[in-house]
Amino acid sequence: MNKTHFKLNPDRLFPVDPKARAFARELYTTVKDLPIISPHGHTDPVWFAENTPFGNATELLLVPDHYVLRMLYSQGIAMEDLGVAPVGERSEADPREAWRLFAQNYFLFRGTPSQMWLDHVFTEVFGLTERLDARTADAHYDHITAALQTPEFRPRAILERFNVGFLATTEGALDPLHHHDKIMADGWGDRVVTTFRPDDVLDASRPDFKSNVEKLGSITNEDTTRWDGYLNALRNRRAFFKAHGATATDHGHPTANTADLDKSAAASLFEKCLTRAASADEHELFRAQMLTEMAGMSLDDGLVMQLHPDVSRSHNPKLHERFGPDKGADIPVAANFVDGLKPLLNKYGNAAELTLILFTLDETTYSRELAPLAGHYPCLRLGPPWWFNDSPEGMMRFRRQVTETAGFYNTVGFNDDTRALLSIPARHDVARRMDCRFLAELVAEGRLEDDEAFDLIVDLTTTLVTDAYRLNDRQPVSSQAAE
Repeated sequence: MNKTHFKLNPDRLFPVDPKARAFARELYTTVKDLPIISPHGHTDPVWFAENTPFGNATELLLVPDHYVLRMLYSQGIAMEDLGVAPVGERSEADPREAWRLFAQNYFLFRGTPSQMWLDHVFTEVFGLTERLDARTADAHYDHITAALQTPEFRPRAILERFNVGFLATTEGALDPLHHHDKIMADGWGDRVVTTFRPDDVLDASRPDFKSNVEKLGSITNEDTTRWDGYLNALRNRRAFFKAHGATATDHGHPTANTADLDKSAAASLFEKCLTRAASADEHELFRAQMLTEMAGMSLDDGLVMQLHPDVSRSHNPKLHERFGPDKGADIPVAANFVDGLKPLLNKYGNAAELTLILFTLDETTYSRELAPLAGHYPCLRLGPPWWFNDSPEGMMRFRRQVTETAGFYNTVGFNDDTRALLSIPARHDVARRMDCRFLAELVAEGRLEDDEAFDLIVDLTTTLVTDAYRLNDRQPVSSQAAE
C-alpha cells in the first residue's frame, strides 16, 4: 500500500508495554512544553543577528545537513546535484531540482534519526500532512519556501515559537563576534550566546597555526612568540567571549590525551611548534598540554569546559579538497579516557569548582571508562550521546550503560549539537521521549518510585543542563560589556 498521508504517532518511542507506556505518557506531559535549553551547537549567529528570511527549502534543510548529505552521497548522488558548492564557488544547481532529487531518495532515511527529525519538521513546523517523495516534492518545496518568507519563520520568531530559552553557538578564538555584538545590541544577548572554540590556535598540526597565533597576538596586544604571552592572549580571548555571554569552552581535539609539562618544557615545545619543526607526536603532545592549560584557565574564569574527541575528521580527502569540511565524511574512532585524562586529573581532578564535560563517539567507553571516571572525580560530567550516537537507540544505550555507575546527576541533560535550526525542537523532543521511556521502564521494574521519576524527568530536561553550564550564574549581557 502506498500510504502518503501521515501524522506523527503521539506515543512514538514510548515503551511497548501498555502500563509502562501510559506512565511514560504522564511523564512526557510534565516536560513536553518546558523551555528548550541548547547549550552547545553550531547554528549560524548571522541568522539571529540579521533575522532575515531563509531563502528556500533546499538552502535551509538540505545543503547544511551533513547527516542528509552523507546518506545521499553513500548512494552515489553527487554533492553538486544536491546544491553543495565546491570551495570558493557558488552552486550552479537549481534548488528545486536539488530538492526533487532529495525527495526521490527520501526512502533511504527509513528507520534513521534523520527521518524522525525531518518528519517532525515537516509536520510540526510546517503543517504538512503528506510524506515527502517524488510525487509531493514540488508541493513540499513550494509550501516550505513560501512559509519561510513570512514573519513567523524568521530565525528569532522560530526561537520564540518553540520556546528556546537559551541557545549557544560556537566560534573560533579569532572570531571578532560582530554578529553577537548585533544580537546583544538588539536585546537578545541573554538568549543567544557564543562558545569559545580555540582549536584554531591550539592545534599546532594545522597549516595555519603559526599565522593564527600571530593574529591572536595582534588582536590581544600580546607577544605570542613567547609562551607567557601566548597564554595571556588566550586568557584575553576567553574574557572577550565571556563578555559576550559565553558560559563554556569547547575543544574538538582528535583524542582525550592531556599532559602536564613543566613551564620550560612547555615553552620549548611551543617554540618548536611555531617554527614548524615539530613532529606529529609533538603536535599531539602540544594539544594534550593545552587541554590541561585550558582546564587551569577554566578554574580561574569559571567557563565550563567541553571535550569532543574520538573522530577522524574529513576522512575522505578528495571530498574535503573539493567541498571543504562538514560534508559527512567524519568517522568515529576508538578512545582512551582513563590514560588520556590522567595528567589533567592528577592536577585538577579533585577541584569541584571545575566542570569538564566529556563526550564520546566510542560507546565502548561508556561503562568501562566514562561512567567510572565521572562517578568518582568531582570535576567530571558526562555529555549526552553525541553525533552518530544522537539517536533513540544511542540514547538508550547511554542511559543503560552509564546510570548504574555514574547515576543521573553526573550527566548534564541533553544538547543538540546541531547546525540545522529547525531540527532543534525535534531533537529535544526525541531526548525527552527517550528519558520518559527509560524512567517508565525503571518504575515498571520496581527500581524507581513514581515520585522519583517525576522529579528526575524535570531534572533531565532542564535542571541538570542549567546547573552544568552555570546558566543561573550569568550576569546580564550588554553591548557595552563586550567593548
